[in-house]
Amino acid sequence: MDVFQFEFLKIDKIKDIIPLMQDFTAHIHSDQILEERFRGMFTFAYDCVGIYKDSRLIGICGLWYQVRHYSGKSCELDHFYIVPEFRGSGVGKKFLDWLTHELSEYDAIELNAYIPNEDSHRFYEREGFKKLGFHFVKDI
Repeated sequence: MDVFQFEFLKIDKIKDIIPLMQDFTAHIHSDQILEERFRGMFTFAYDCVGIYKDSRLIGICGLWYQVRHYSGKSCELDHFYIVPEFRGSGVGKKFLDWLTHELSEYDAIELNAYIPNEDSHRFYEREGFKKLGFHFVKDI
């Protein structure tokens, strides 16, 4: 049975996070841009959780904390990524179970998923998430 560990990461772990973000985003930004953005993110209501197998970082998930008129006190999952070789191993479910326990004082957990990523849609629906709307972005 695989044993996975979940750890809230500090800003000094950004260099560990970047390679997984590069894989997740298909290297659309430089390491420098990602580092700048993560440094900024850590100054807001944001946490990042590392998912470890032994001492290897195999996944990450950002957490944004807010209060929403439609869901109350909520945490939005962001860039939930597990390296491909560990997908289907149960680690995603174990992480969401752990996170649900960690966020027991919250009213809701939210997330966005890329439209073409149908495997993640099925996973989130199995875990009790409901489709509520679309997420739109406009670059400025």
